[in-house]
Amino acid sequence: MNLNTLTFAAIRAAHYLILILMAVYTFTAYAVFTQRSREGRERLFLRQNRLMFAIHLCAYLTMFLKTMNFELLVFYGAQLIFFLSVLVLFRNLYPKISKSLLNNMCMLMTIGFIMITRLSYDESVKQFRIACLGMGAALLIPLIVRRLHVLTKMTWAYVFVGIGLLGLVMVASRSVNGAKLTLTVAGFTFQPSEFVKIIFIFAVAGLLAGKHSLKRVILATALAAVHVGILVVSTDLGSALIFFVTYLVMLFIATRNPFLVSIGILAGAAAAVAAYFLFSHVRVRVQIWRDPFADYAGTGYQLCQSLFAIAAGGWFGTGLYQGSPGAIPFVEQDFMFSAILEEMGGIFGICLILICLAVFIMFANVAMKLENRFYRLAAIGCGTTYATQVFLTIGGGTKLIPMTGVTLPLVSYGGSSLLSTTFMIAVVQGLYMLRSDEVREEYEEERFQKEYSAEAGYAGGYGESGKNSAAGPYPEGGPGTGHGTGRRPQ
Repeated sequence: MNLNTLTFAAIRAAHYLILILMAVYTFTAYAVFTQRSREGRERLFLRQNRLMFAIHLCAYLTMFLKTMNFELLVFYGAQLIFFLSVLVLFRNLYPKISKSLLNNMCMLMTIGFIMITRLSYDESVKQFRIACLGMGAALLIPLIVRRLHVLTKMTWAYVFVGIGLLGLVMVASRSVNGAKLTLTVAGFTFQPSEFVKIIFIFAVAGLLAGKHSLKRVILATALAAVHVGILVVSTDLGSALIFFVTYLVMLFIATRNPFLVSIGILAGAAAAVAAYFLFSHVRVRVQIWRDPFADYAGTGYQLCQSLFAIAAGGWFGTGLYQGSPGAIPFVEQDFMFSAILEEMGGIFGICLILICLAVFIMFANVAMKLENRFYRLAAIGCGTTYATQVFLTIGGGTKLIPMTGVTLPLVSYGGSSLLSTTFMIAVVQGLYMLRSDEVREEYEEERFQKEYSAEAGYAGGYGESGKNSAAGPYPEGGPGTGHGTGRRPQ
């Protein structure tokens, strides 16, 4: 066997090994939810780290064997140090964070670095630099969320900053591909709507966390409509849809009123119809979605190439550098999932979707367990924003829905998207630690009440055993009686 044959065999073996490792990682991502013992969960977390690093190594060895570019090995080493640093720093600075969420975040970033490097080495280096800077800032966010309770009282600051940034983009940004998305400051280009997502979530949480008066709901709806309206005028329709869906879900969680949400859905449907007739950009995308092959060489070319790539990949994929994902215009931004399906295969793509779903489940899990209404709404808002963006990206690339131009969080190329998603996950990590603090306070309060009840029972003449003292002064629903939750009033 000559060297070329051995190289080809090694590349194919590494490709199938990556598929196996990815499937095992996905299994562990859900096995964590069923593992009761702390030791068992820790073993699964460490196994996830080993699987992630093995996938990372196999992918970069494959790319090196295909290109013989030694810069890839240096870049791989830098990424390895980065991920090790992230895992070690987060776990040591914040022992109570969700390790499941941390591991899945790193896994998605790993897949993103692999695919962006395969598509464009220069863009991958830019993405990596932004990730390093962003992660440095993200390390502080859980501490800020956990300690600065004033964040719950800055509702109007969130409203004015969010609307101001979106309005600035609408006025000062130049149109690119029919949409006003970015601002350039001191040579740095960023997309403000990505960061306004988090600000918007905090604003809505502040507006809806109090009493559910009709006046309050109308005010929150009007301010949300202003955010969405500015994005529609800027023709940033993907972000507008994300903001709209996020608000509807937060409104339902806050009010538990399906009638209000139904009105919102009808209003959204009417707005979508109006946008179709008002904006030629929207009509073109709907026409492409209905029949991309009607104008294959023109407006339908991007989606057609995406569908060809998906078909070429099949279940197992062609392998890294074995496909032609670069034939899809803006593939590293809008159609990263199609590139993954072509070269990594449908099995890998399904695993990727399941990992994204595991991230959303963790967001929802944190939201359901939080006592503070503001924090609960903020967590569910982050989860909804993330899930909606994933759905829009995958749905648009696979022709399930019209294209929206949004990126796949943590995977697609785009510094603003990478930073905003990283910050969003860091916010939820802070909320997760707040829940741990609540549980500890509840436990301490319940223990105090039990001790108080025991002392009261002894003083009342029940004897040293404290018989019947569990009821104490709280005969119905007091902490520790078994009839209540032991939770403090909100």
